[in-house]
Amino acid sequence: MKQFRFVQKVFILGITLMLFMNCQSHQPAEQEKDSPGWTSLFNGDDLEGWTIRIVGRALNENFGNTFRVENGIMKIRYDQYDSFDQQFGAIHYNQPFTNYRLKVEYRFVGETAPGAPEWGFRDSGVQFHGQSPQSMKPDQPFPVCLEYNLHGGNGTDERPNGQICVPGTTVEIAGARNTSFCTPPEVKRTFHGDQWVSLEIDVQDTVMTHFVNGEKILTYSNPRYDAQHAYGKTLIQNGNDRITSGYISLQSNSHPIDFRKIEIKEY
Repeated sequence: MKQFRFVQKVFILGITLMLFMNCQSHQPAEQEKDSPGWTSLFNGDDLEGWTIRIVGRALNENFGNTFRVENGIMKIRYDQYDSFDQQFGAIHYNQPFTNYRLKVEYRFVGETAPGAPEWGFRDSGVQFHGQSPQSMKPDQPFPVCLEYNLHGGNGTDERPNGQICVPGTTVEIAGARNTSFCTPPEVKRTFHGDQWVSLEIDVQDTVMTHFVNGEKILTYSNPRYDAQHAYGKTLIQNGNDRITSGYISLQSNSHPIDFRKIEIKEY
């Protein structure tokens, strides 16, 4: 009887130890999942909280089922287009933000849509500090905003990811105003194939920083509306051209792309 009780105690102790170790092994994942301060902008089920805009179409007219959710992934597709034909679009989150860190995971897939622009191959963008979709003109292809440009490699050539593009805006880079529409990152990283890539955009007052897979690749500051730009100049109010907040949106530029994580932490 004593031997049986001893074996029973050892058995119970072993089970308790196994349960404890199992809980410990899952703890970091749970902590990461519930990281304080981070909010998911994409619920994984549908497009709730987002507004669709495609050139020449009414707000939330999802022409060709361009924007869709399947298996927890937000997808941008063109399989129902006869031709892309300059039908640029974006899906805009319904709330503006001021100071924050945005984290997005994406991957390019498939083939560029027929009728795409020459530069459309594996090209997209995360737009931020942008105007609202409601304020855009019917024929306006892109919102006035800042853009973290997404490039995918062709398997051979270098095609750095994460340049800053400025539709209707200007920024300071290394103390001087930008002289071109898109400026490449200081640290150049190319990603070939259909691999998932993680980007982050850090916005603190007037300073913006781009990251890719956790590595800082570009910093710039003092965004302003461009008084020489047809759409940008319309957003200058009483001579104030400073950009201090705006909307986040994901581009539809003619190449299929997936998004599986869109999270924000406000400061």
